[in-house]
Amino acid sequence: MVFSSVLFLFQYLPLTLLAYYLTPLRWRNLTLLVLNLLFYGWGEPVYIVIMFASTAIDYTHGLLVDRCKKKGNDKGARLAVCSSVFFNLALLFFFKYWDFIAGSLASVGLNVMPRLGLTLPIGISFYTFQTMSYTIDVYRGDAKAQKSILNFGTFVTLFPQLIAGPIIKYKDLGDQIDQRSYPVERFASGVQVFVVGLAKKVLLANNLGMLWDAYKALPVSQLTTAGAWLGILAFSFQLYFDFSGYSDMAVGLGRMLGFEFGRNFDYPYISRSLTEFWRRWHISLGSWFREYLYIPLGGNRVSKPRLLFNLMVVWAATGIWHGASWNFLLWGLYYGLLLVVEKFFLNRWLERWPGWLQHVYALFFIAVGWALFAVEDFSHLGPYLGAMFGFAGGGLTDGAFFYYLRSYLPMLVIAAVSSTPLAKKAWDKLGEKPRMLLLPVLILAGLLICTCYLVDATYNPFLYFRF
Repeated sequence: MVFSSVLFLFQYLPLTLLAYYLTPLRWRNLTLLVLNLLFYGWGEPVYIVIMFASTAIDYTHGLLVDRCKKKGNDKGARLAVCSSVFFNLALLFFFKYWDFIAGSLASVGLNVMPRLGLTLPIGISFYTFQTMSYTIDVYRGDAKAQKSILNFGTFVTLFPQLIAGPIIKYKDLGDQIDQRSYPVERFASGVQVFVVGLAKKVLLANNLGMLWDAYKALPVSQLTTAGAWLGILAFSFQLYFDFSGYSDMAVGLGRMLGFEFGRNFDYPYISRSLTEFWRRWHISLGSWFREYLYIPLGGNRVSKPRLLFNLMVVWAATGIWHGASWNFLLWGLYYGLLLVVEKFFLNRWLERWPGWLQHVYALFFIAVGWALFAVEDFSHLGPYLGAMFGFAGGGLTDGAFFYYLRSYLPMLVIAAVSSTPLAKKAWDKLGEKPRMLLLPVLILAGLLICTCYLVDATYNPFLYFRF
């Protein structure tokens, strides 16, 4: 079940809110846990077993770490953390990477691992990271061990961010799991943020996704240079509005239930460097890798060779986290290399460039990076990148390019403006009274238009479901 569906909007969500708010305060986590499991089990009832196993193992490991720490048994606490990390990574490896490694070995004649053909459990990349960080935080003293397995289960299965984040660390949400308030203002702001996210997904991401699909499906012999860039431009906007829209919907749903989640995107396409881009894109993932991988490796307080090693390990992990395919690893290493170049050499020069040139530089390399990310088939990836740099089988341009450009230009302009803070600044300049009058009208109009699209929709993918 996806948030951008008629089923979720007009059946699951209203019934969930009704059941949740009719439940007495002391039992709301139990109600929410049941609702979380119903949401997850709607599409994958078999994999609820994995959710139970993940919850039980990390809950017991958290208690074990806490007990060892209180007894001064640091070795035992570290062993418990290692056991928890091993379980979570083993779970992720088995479902996400087993067939990938088996296929890669088979391609070079090493048939040593059978292909299992298992379906990837939805959201496993997100919830395993969340539960894995719990025992680490308990060991570090950044979070208290959760005594209630019901409350811990509510954290693990929390449906607003269960499927695709943002990745929430227990230390940032634990207090809210135990006790939270329900001001009307928070609920109202949650509705507003949710509808904005829904509009991003349905009106922008879905429409621009069809343009990208058209170019991705073209035979490489027909691909033009202008078309290749137009396709990647469409994908860049599709991915941003798809994922940031889902993150907004998650934040909005969280507020409706009394939670406050952190922001996951901060207008990444206004960045003037790749370093800035990764401070603004998928903030929760960057924060997770920095805190639980980069800093434990030594961070930047090491020699330059070791710093280079640390950065490349983190970016290789970032790439392969996104999917079991060589192009994702290549994409991660691509960014690792570029960020190393910025850190050691380029930043001192970038600061001297005009702002517009810094922006062009960042957007160029971001677009090339999205080509690596989007085209998983290596037989198509090389020709697609070649087309972007002038080596296109179809030449520089063709009639199809101008047709698509005319058809999608208004949507591309709206997407470009919407990916900057311009609309927000214009809204903030309005007086309080006009905003109060316009806001409910815009929310209702946005919900109505999105619903009309969804009723007739045959195209409503969500890209991060497969990650």
